[in-house]
Amino acid sequence: MRFFRTLAVALLVVGAAALSVLQSQAADWPSRTVRFIIPLGPGSGADITARILADKLQTKWGQSVVVENRPGGDAMIAMNAVIAANDDHVLLFAPASTFTAHPLLHDKLPYQRDALVPVARVTNTLIALGVPADLGVSSIKELVAKIKAEPGKLNYASVTGANDLLFAAFLKTEKLEMTKVPYKDPVSAINDVAEGRIQAFVGAYAIMRPRVQQGKVKVIALTNVDHAKSLDDIPTAAEAGYKSLELDGLVGVLGPKSVAPDVRKKIASDIRGILDDPAINAKLVATGQVVNPGSPDEFAAALKDQTDKVADIGKILGIKAAE
Repeated sequence: MRFFRTLAVALLVVGAAALSVLQSQAADWPSRTVRFIIPLGPGSGADITARILADKLQTKWGQSVVVENRPGGDAMIAMNAVIAANDDHVLLFAPASTFTAHPLLHDKLPYQRDALVPVARVTNTLIALGVPADLGVSSIKELVAKIKAEPGKLNYASVTGANDLLFAAFLKTEKLEMTKVPYKDPVSAINDVAEGRIQAFVGAYAIMRPRVQQGKVKVIALTNVDHAKSLDDIPTAAEAGYKSLELDGLVGVLGPKSVAPDVRKKIASDIRGILDDPAINAKLVATGQVVNPGSPDEFAAALKDQTDKVADIGKILGIKAAE
């Protein structure tokens, strides 16, 4: 009995010491420059959000916060940069759609599934279905009718990721034929939509917005689950009767496993504090974001929900997910 009492006391001491170390890590973090690595180019919703947060966080943290765009390679360039650094000051700031589709796009994942851990949920990007303004289409129903009238003659832009697979699954569900045109980045894709070379594209509203304001692109629906108050005149796909075109634009921060749990909570809490500022909130809403900060656990739950939805998309398309 004395042995077990001694063991219990020892475990309490060790546990308290470990907690003290974790608390110290959180108190001392950051000790140098923090880098947000983004798998998209400048102008994307994630890029805009990261730069607004970086400006405020460096004041709060007393350290520089640098945003680095590492587009290309199906988000692998950015992800591998964070994984290889294995540094709790090097974090991935990304839309979940850039990596939740990886099991459907690769025979074998080139990284361990648990190589990155959720740190903070930040926003939900508004994901839009855009068409050329002069296409004569004002709704998904009208687009469907046009595609059926011209099977295989219309083009849609494809930028690798969950949004691409979502639209492909929508076409299959509705028995529609469109020609897929691959793009390396969404900005080039929406530019071609504006010029009428591409007739449909699903991507971040933030990227489409300049072309929408120029009267070159028309957004006919949002794929998000919830109706966007900032774009009240645009229905969600589900509201328009096409739930097969529903997927949220989840954006958040991830880091290597070396980021201590208390540091993750600190980052999430500090981001939430900044996003609670009405002025910051308004800036992000204006760029096509829904401010939706969350803890590491809340972000993990949201990631699981999106991963499950993407898996269902894979089943529709008949794609076997990588292990």
